[in-house]
Amino acid sequence: MATLQELRALSPTELYARAAELRQTLFDLRNKANTGVLDSTADLLKTKRDIARCLTVAREKELAEGRAAAGKE
Repeated sequence: MATLQELRALSPTELYARAAELRQTLFDLRNKANTGVLDSTADLLKTKRDIARCLTVAREKELAEGRAAAGKE
């Protein structure tokens, strides 16, 4: 799990790439849960929240860039 400060240091492209990696991890965790191999079901929730954090920070950055571009015009 990355801290919010670490996520804010990344670019939106890197954040979307990290979200894609986390989605793959979530898929793997769900498969483990279905087969009964998963050790901790809390990992599912943590991964979902990490995905949401990445996407939220990426969107915040995109909106800030849009506002900055609109302010220059």
